[in-house]
Amino acid sequence: MIRIADLYAGIGGIRLGFEQAFGKENVDCVFTSEIDKHAVTTYSANFGSENIYGDITKIETSEIPGHDILLAGFPCQAFSVAGLQKGFSDERGQAFFEIERILKAKKPKLFLLENVPNLEKINNGETFQFILSHLKELGYKLNYTILSGKDFGVPQNRSRIYIVGCLDHAKEIEFPKPLGVKTQVSDILEKNVDATYRLSDCRWNHIRTTKTENRTGFGGYKIWTGQEQYTVTLRRGYPAHPENLLFLTDGNPRLLTGRECARLQGFPDSFVIDKVSRRQIYNQFGNSVCVPVIKAIAEQIKKTFFEEGR
Repeated sequence: MIRIADLYAGIGGIRLGFEQAFGKENVDCVFTSEIDKHAVTTYSANFGSENIYGDITKIETSEIPGHDILLAGFPCQAFSVAGLQKGFSDERGQAFFEIERILKAKKPKLFLLENVPNLEKINNGETFQFILSHLKELGYKLNYTILSGKDFGVPQNRSRIYIVGCLDHAKEIEFPKPLGVKTQVSDILEKNVDATYRLSDCRWNHIRTTKTENRTGFGGYKIWTGQEQYTVTLRRGYPAHPENLLFLTDGNPRLLTGRECARLQGFPDSFVIDKVSRRQIYNQFGNSVCVPVIKAIAEQIKKTFFEEGR
C-alpha cells in the first residue's frame, strides 16, 4: 500500500493514473487539496469525499498526514504562453512554494510534479533553475523530461514537463518511452452528437470572417474530420475560444462534447463528468492531464522503487 498526497488535484487525473498503475486497492490517498468547488464535485463523484481539503495556503503543515509520494499538477497558467509567462510574479506561480513547504516538512520518498513545457524557458530558464535548486536543497535527486499524450495512445498533442524527485539517490528512474501506438482522432468521437454542440450561424460567420482558415495557432481556425492522428492541445478556454478544435458535420462545425474531451485526455468512460455544468466540464478537462502519460510514469516509479528486489 502506498500513501499519496494529491495537491492542486483538479478532478484527480494524476491520482487516477497512479491508481491504474498500482491498482486502486494499493493506493491510499491520505490528503487531497483543491480550491475549485466544481472540480471538488467531480473529484468526489469519482473518488469519494474523504480527506479532501480546500485552499492549501490555509492548511497548516501539521494537518497534512505523512505520505510516500506527493503528486502535484500545480497551476500552469502563470508559466504558459497563454498565461503571458508571468511566473512567480503571478499569484498562481506561488503554488511551488506551498509544494516546497510540504516537501520540507513531510519528506515523502518521492514526488511527481507536472507543468507546461514552457516552464523550462521563461525568464531565460532562471525560473526553472530556481525550482530545481530548491528541490535539490531539500535532499531530492531529480529527473525530468517532456512527454506528450500523442505518444501514449491519446490523440492529442499535449506536451507537459514531468519532474520526479526521490530521496534514494542510489536509484534512477527511467521515464517511459513512447508506445508507438497509432492514434486517430475518430477514436474519441461520439456518434449522434446533439445539435446543441453545433455552432450557430452567427458564431460560425464571425469565426470565418475574423480568423484564418486551417491554422491551429492563435488567430486561426481549423475544422477536424476525425481522420487526423491527433489534435492540438485542449485548453481551459474551450469552448469560449473553440476555433482550433472545431469538427466537421453536415452543417456548421461543432464543438467537442464533454465526454469527447474526457477521452481526449485518456479518461475512461466510467469516469463521472455530469455532476457539474457543461462549462465546468470543459474547464476541468482543459485543466487536467493525459491520464495514460501519468499511468506510464507511475508504472516506472512502481518498477524502480516499489517492486521487490529493487
